[in-house]
Amino acid sequence: MATFLSILIILVSILLVLVVLVQSPKGGIDAAFGASSQFFGVRRTADFLEKTTWILIGVILVLSLLITSFMGTGGGDTVGKSEIEEDIQSAQPVQNVPPMQQEIPAPQQVPAGPAGK
Repeated sequence: MATFLSILIILVSILLVLVVLVQSPKGGIDAAFGASSQFFGVRRTADFLEKTTWILIGVILVLSLLITSFMGTGGGDTVGKSEIEEDIQSAQPVQNVPPMQQEIPAPQQVPAGPAGK
């Protein structure tokens, strides 16, 4: 269920990005006088895009809350432990580890040659 909700959130997010990119910027002289949004029904399109943006934001919010409720809090004993946590708890401590038998060779000295030639 969480995978389905994650995919749905991604799809709605992509749709939200597209809707925001379609909207025309509201800045400069257009915002002061409202000149560009009054011709030939463009105002209705802008209203539709704005409402669609808010609806998609709400959908992402609701889906995020749903996925959080399905995934659980992760902090209590009621949530199952992950496989890694189980492996760590069931692992036996290593005892009587022998020291390294091989010595590390010392770096060799390179004889210094005459300087300046």
